[in-house]
Amino acid sequence: MWAIQTEDLTRRYRDGTGVHALALAVPRGAVYGFLGANGAGKTTTIRLLLGLLRRDAGRIELLGTPLDATHRAVLAQVGALVESPALYPHLDGEANLEVTRRLLGLPHARIDAVLDRVGLRHARHKRVREYSLGMRQRLGIALALLASPQLLILDEPGNGLDPAGIIELRQLLCSLAEDDGVTVFVSSHQLSEVDLIATHLGVLDAGHLRFQGTRAAFREQARPRLVLQCDAPERAASLLHDLADEVHVHGDDELHLRPRASASAINARLVSHGIGVSHLALEPITLESLFLAMTTPARTEEAA
Repeated sequence: MWAIQTEDLTRRYRDGTGVHALALAVPRGAVYGFLGANGAGKTTTIRLLLGLLRRDAGRIELLGTPLDATHRAVLAQVGALVESPALYPHLDGEANLEVTRRLLGLPHARIDAVLDRVGLRHARHKRVREYSLGMRQRLGIALALLASPQLLILDEPGNGLDPAGIIELRQLLCSLAEDDGVTVFVSSHQLSEVDLIATHLGVLDAGHLRFQGTRAAFREQARPRLVLQCDAPERAASLLHDLADEVHVHGDDELHLRPRASASAINARLVSHGIGVSHLALEPITLESLFLAMTTPARTEEAA
């Protein structure tokens, strides 16, 4: 059932950073967006999952198989791209793949297959130094796909890509999950991009997992904010405290509130007290606004 499952996964550093008692549960076939600001512990987590760092506590299972110092064979079923791909810029794309193919003892047909999969067949004989950044990222993913992995782990694959490169990457990752059944675990701080591809999300903040679940469940964690423009905003705010959890006055004519009642009920309350309402709208919920709402209180609480 799970492509990745961890219990109490912990890695501590002297400065207090690291990850703390992570309990990841990544379903097979999912695109799992692992979200967090820079320094939240995303790369540490990925290095632990790939056996590149020693954990201080906890356990890891990949594809149903425990990962430890004496049992690492499961990593043959895992493809990974951590930070920038390790490529030979003086060689062409095909030659870069050939080096890894020989090391893994794979048939030559795998090179054609992965070049087709990432859309680089036309550039197979072009030197990598002439590739765009997006093409290099796709070649790095091709390297990770050579051994036909069931699980693909990517660390910030969209870093530095232009809009066209990001769109290409997004389409590729969705296709790998939907068409090939590959589980994709992708870390990112680019929240809007993850919002477009992820089926499941994990939110990491200061080394702690603040949320884990489906994208739909994540959106249910917060209510949208209501923005209202009206006459006498101070008096309006006093009239709405029983209809909202938060009411804040902004400027000369604007209120921001977290409503408990419907927008029509709020409008009716104000109009019945002689306050004219010129604008009333729920702000659209974005992944970024929910992420900030979820992690900012946690940081403030820890600082206190």
